[in-house]
Amino acid sequence: MDVFFRPTLVSRSRLGVVVPKYRRSIVERNLVKRRLREIGRTKVLPMLCDHGVSFDVLVRARKESYGAGFRKLSEELEAMAEMLCSPE
Repeated sequence: MDVFFRPTLVSRSRLGVVVPKYRRSIVERNLVKRRLREIGRTKVLPMLCDHGVSFDVLVRARKESYGAGFRKLSEELEAMAEMLCSPE
């Protein structure tokens, strides 16, 4: 996945998800989109909120995301969120 972020002026973090077609069916695209939104809603946004940081986060799925399971997607997005929350 490609993850883009920037500080936001609003008081809370926001998440956007982009899932390109890559010659996949709408069912496959929606599955990836739902998984990414759920991970963002339950893991990434609360983690950013707990650390008191506000970012606009955009996640763009790559071709490999279609073959990845929920756990793999979750691990990658959680690692990204931890990186954003680190003080360095």
